[in-house]
Amino acid sequence: MSKTPAFPLVLAAVVALTAGCSESTSDDPGSNGSTGLTRAARGSTPAPHLPGDVFDESQPTIANLDPELLDAVQAAAEDARADGVHLVITSGWRSREHQQRLFDEAVAEHGSEEEALRYVSTPDTSAHVTGDAVDIGPKEADEWLIEHGAAYGLCQIFANEIWHFELATTPGEECPPMYPDSSYRG
Repeated sequence: MSKTPAFPLVLAAVVALTAGCSESTSDDPGSNGSTGLTRAARGSTPAPHLPGDVFDESQPTIANLDPELLDAVQAAAEDARADGVHLVITSGWRSREHQQRLFDEAVAEHGSEEEALRYVSTPDTSAHVTGDAVDIGPKEADEWLIEHGAAYGLCQIFANEIWHFELATTPGEECPPMYPDSSYRG
């Protein structure tokens, strides 16, 4: 990405956006941050890591993703960068405990489990818990991935979550129709 006068402002905004989005891993037992091949072992050296950097496999939220999903997101991030778009993982793998906490908070916010399920899945149904989903930001990156994601097999899954992507198609094929929200997946 070429540096422009606005670059420091954009970088600061991305850091501010993602600083509060990373999950705490202190309650994530068994998250050792290892996926096997590191980015360096795949033959490229990433730039210094920012919070949510898709190449920072030292973070359990990224390291515990399905390897095929991680490869697809990293390939998309490289191509997005070539288009001037910085793609960030705002949420990736989550422990069951963390997902339960998010669900409980959604129930408190929305007043019922039924309504909460429109926005947050239970640990038993969340693709984040199995490492099969990522939330992407900022909005410019979401829009880029909505337009180009199918080339990597990455698809927006829920109509009400433009940031949520999963491997849902063969790279280069069309994405399947979206669910209106996460309650339809159940």
